[in-house]
Amino acid sequence: MQSEREFVEYVQARMPWLRRLAYRLCGQWSAADDLVQECLVALYRHWRKASTADSVDAYVRTMLVHAYLAERQRSWIRRVRPVADVIGPPTAPLAGAEHRVDLLAALTKLSRGQRAVLVLRYWEDLDVAQTAVALGCSTGTVKSQTSFAIAALRRLLPNYVPGGSDTP
Repeated sequence: MQSEREFVEYVQARMPWLRRLAYRLCGQWSAADDLVQECLVALYRHWRKASTADSVDAYVRTMLVHAYLAERQRSWIRRVRPVADVIGPPTAPLAGAEHRVDLLAALTKLSRGQRAVLVLRYWEDLDVAQTAVALGCSTGTVKSQTSFAIAALRRLLPNYVPGGSDTP
C-alpha cells in the first residue's frame, strides 16, 4: 500500500527530529519516547489527512505539542514520574554542555505552556505566527508567554550567559 509506505518513510526520516523535539518538551528521554509513540499512533490513524497538509512537519509538530500539553490532564502522570533517566541522549555531549544542563533543568520548572513556547520559538526556530498555530492559541498569547517564560528563566538562572544559537 502506497500510503503506508509513505508513512513509514516519513517516520524513518523524521524520527531523530521528533525525538529531539519531544525531549526538549519533556526533559526526559523515556517520556519523550512515550510522547513520540503516542504521536505516531495518532499520525498513522490520520496519515491520509496529514500527508495532504501544506507541511507534514508542521502538522506533526502540532500533534506532538498538543499531546505534550494534554499529558498534564492525565491523572497517572501526576502520580508517576521517573526519578532519573537510565538511558542518556543518543548523541555525544556538545560544547557548553554544562550550561545546557542548567538550562534544561530550569526549563523543567516552567509551566508546560511556557516550556512549549520557548522550545518552539528558540529550538524549532518558529516565528510567532507558526508557534501560535502549533499551540492553537493567539499570537498575543505566544508573545506574553514567551516574555513570562524568559523572565522566569532569568530568575532561575541569574548568572546564565547564552552561548549558542539554540538557547533562548
